[in-house]
Amino acid sequence: MVSIGKRCGFLSVIVLLIMSLLTPISGWTSASPKKEHKQKQKAQSKREKRRAKKRRREMSEVYKRWLEEDVRWIITEEERKAFKKLETDEEREQFIEQFWLRRDPNPDTLENEYREEYYRRIAYANQHFSSGIPGWKTDRGRIYIMFGPPDSIESHPAGGSYDRPFWEGGGTTSTYPFEIWFYRYIPGVGSGIEIEFVDPTMSGEYHIARSPDEKDALLFVPNAGLTLAEQLGLASKADRPFFSPGNRERYPLMHQRVQDMPFERLELLAKLQRPPQVKFRDLATIADAELTVEFDVLPFQLRTDYLRIMDNSILTVFTILIENQDLAFKNVGGILEAKVNIHARIRPVTGRRPYLFEDVVTQKYTDDIFDIGVRQKSIYQHKITLPPGNYVVDLVLRDVNSGRTGVVHHGIEVPRYAEGQLSTSSLILADKIEPLHGRLAAGPFVLGNLKVRPSVNSRFKQGRPVGVYMEVYNPGIDQTTLRPAVDIEYIISRDGQEVMRVKEDGQSGLSRFTTQEITLARLLPVETLEPGTYTLEVRITDHVKQTTVAPKAQFTIFAPSEEGLAGQ
Repeated sequence: MVSIGKRCGFLSVIVLLIMSLLTPISGWTSASPKKEHKQKQKAQSKREKRRAKKRRREMSEVYKRWLEEDVRWIITEEERKAFKKLETDEEREQFIEQFWLRRDPNPDTLENEYREEYYRRIAYANQHFSSGIPGWKTDRGRIYIMFGPPDSIESHPAGGSYDRPFWEGGGTTSTYPFEIWFYRYIPGVGSGIEIEFVDPTMSGEYHIARSPDEKDALLFVPNAGLTLAEQLGLASKADRPFFSPGNRERYPLMHQRVQDMPFERLELLAKLQRPPQVKFRDLATIADAELTVEFDVLPFQLRTDYLRIMDNSILTVFTILIENQDLAFKNVGGILEAKVNIHARIRPVTGRRPYLFEDVVTQKYTDDIFDIGVRQKSIYQHKITLPPGNYVVDLVLRDVNSGRTGVVHHGIEVPRYAEGQLSTSSLILADKIEPLHGRLAAGPFVLGNLKVRPSVNSRFKQGRPVGVYMEVYNPGIDQTTLRPAVDIEYIISRDGQEVMRVKEDGQSGLSRFTTQEITLARLLPVETLEPGTYTLEVRITDHVKQTTVAPKAQFTIFAPSEEGLAGQ
């Protein structure tokens, strides 16, 4: 019995020991799924971090491509440095949005015309200028993307025989393929710009030539492709400016142009390397000031006219007049040149984005006509389509040579034309009205098929006609003749007394009558009028609508002896 009890006690101890061992094992078994779950979460987190890092790397590549490829030719150094300092993609996206907005010519529209045109140029360059490397990387592609299509191209795609012009020394040679692009004006670069591209490898990859001799395929061939001076024994090839730049002015029978001088050509190449300027930011800063005090003011006159395109689209015409005698002329290669930068901002009072335009006015005279030219006037015109409403015009003009600046903060009201109501455009007094005969389709002073140059100061020299231009909208139509039934008279008075009356007969050759609109264009013969101030009234009587409108304008006739003071 005792042995049995001892045996039972021993078994009890073993059972208790097994149970005590099973308890932690059971706890370990229940904790295992939690640990496994944590390990899975950790692995998933690592995978997500790797994917996020990959996305950031890919996004960084996107922004890097935007900086180094998309806008490589147009981003300024200041913008490039600022972009590289950004730390988040959100900041980079905001920067890119502002980058294009700064260049948008019409920020009030959804489209950014500059950006669309820019990417169109890249596509064109890749299509037409590729040569083993993408077209946007080539010299021709770069110039096209930065400055747009040239005004003209002289192309020699196969090279061959070439008669040198006199400024290259004359004579006949053979050339590599080359092109000469001509730009009438490039902002920030200059006027009358010639850019020569040469393909010496015959591979289609043209580069900008630093010398007119680079296209000469016989340049290094003795006694071949000689200039006129070399044919006459007055010089040798070694004397050419290409080999001896110091001989450029001494080389015989070579009448060098200013733009072919080495320093001028290097200066042009340097300017062509710079990104296109974001126009006149200094003038924009001046325009921001509601009250600007200038101690050296550039005087000018501004005229604003309005012509209806559609009921909610009004052609607003800004015409600026500057006295040439108020400008500083600088001698540039023997040509006396004055240049004025123009910056304008048209702000809707409703707070919408402003409309912007910028331009350059340049006047050039040779010595023999400078005395006459400086007594003349420079007239500039810009047209912009605006919806009816009230605006503030901030206009800044700066003489580049003297630094003199003129500022105007001017309120305008763009008219709203009621549908079906007899109404008129601005009454424009012009010193020149002439038919275009298809010569121009658009440009300054062009209205329809006429060239109309407003007289900004409304002053006319005695003995010359006074031009009148005006559009009449919504005339009543006589159902018998199916033509407007209107009487139109031009009435000139002085001090309240009528001195001249001319009836419009539609036979001037300039006026035009349609069922929707009447265009009045006429040169009034005022040769008999004495110097003085007059009032012109254009009285339009609509017999169908039983309505009369009579816009008025004042003008001054001055004697020829006053031309130096006020003539235009």
